Amino acid sequence: MPELPDVEVYVRALSARVRGVTLRRVRLQNPFLLRTAVPPMKETEGKRVREVRRLGKRIVLGLEDDLFLAIHLMIAGRLHWKPASDKVPKSVLAAFEFDSGILTFTEAGSKRRAALHLVRGQEALCALDRGGVEVLETDLRGFRDTLVRENHTLKRSLTDPRLFSGIGNSYSDEILHRARLSPVKLTSRLEEEEIERLFAASRDVLTEWTERLESQAKGEFPEKVTAFRKEMAVHGRFEMPCPDCGTPVQRIRYAENECNYCPACQTGGKLLADRALSRLLGSDWPKSLTELDERMGRA
Repeated sequence: MPELPDVEVYVRALSARVRGVTLRRVRLQNPFLLRTAVPPMKETEGKRVREVRRLGKRIVLGLEDDLFLAIHLMIAGRLHWKPASDKVPKSVLAAFEFDSGILTFTEAGSKRRAALHLVRGQEALCALDRGGVEVLETDLRGFRDTLVRENHTLKRSLTDPRLFSGIGNSYSDEILHRARLSPVKLTSRLEEEEIERLFAASRDVLTEWTERLESQAKGEFPEKVTAFRKEMAVHGRFEMPCPDCGTPVQRIRYAENECNYCPACQTGGKLLADRALSRLLGSDWPKSLTELDERMGRA
């Protein structure tokens, strides 16, 4: 799922193309995309775009007459920009026709999870917000208060949109690696110095990746939005060497996601139990890097 850095790049590219421009027509080619009925989509036509911004992981177009189009890409949704003269493929979910060009909304695969909301007024828009704190806008005190409000693992807390806005599976792995903290450490057991490290790591990782992705896009719409990037330290790098210490990256798999970490940098050499594998192996599950190396023939 596109996270804060990816969504920010979309917002900046889209803002440069449509801010102050009139939205002429919206073509919904998949009726299940739109999740609201009032106001009708017809009311957006002929309205000028006042702003483009991010709301959590949503992209919001603020129009005249206090209207807001909120786009949630979910896992496989993507946005593309085309010249106004181009034909719109039937495969797109929706097409937004502006004086300056056409914004198309696509979604790969057969599962339809991407969503579009049209609401009127700030109060209705705020109802779509999960309420998470913006890490790049808060201070250390605000970050700390949010982090320790509920007792969860760090991985769960960082990815909970009710607590922190825009952080998902991939960047939470990168943040925890940068902070040298275990993904399963409970927030109630954090020392003050660890909270400070996590706050700094969160801001640094999100800022660095936003700048990196914007530089790669070169002002265009990002075409390779993925949760797995070769420049990442641990996310999606199972059994590849940690860039800081060379230890093979490990993972915990759960549901449709996985958590990646470096045992040497983050857990004091302890291997975290993968639910599926630990149930299968039982007492044979290696508890440390030394045991793992022995079983893999690396000792």
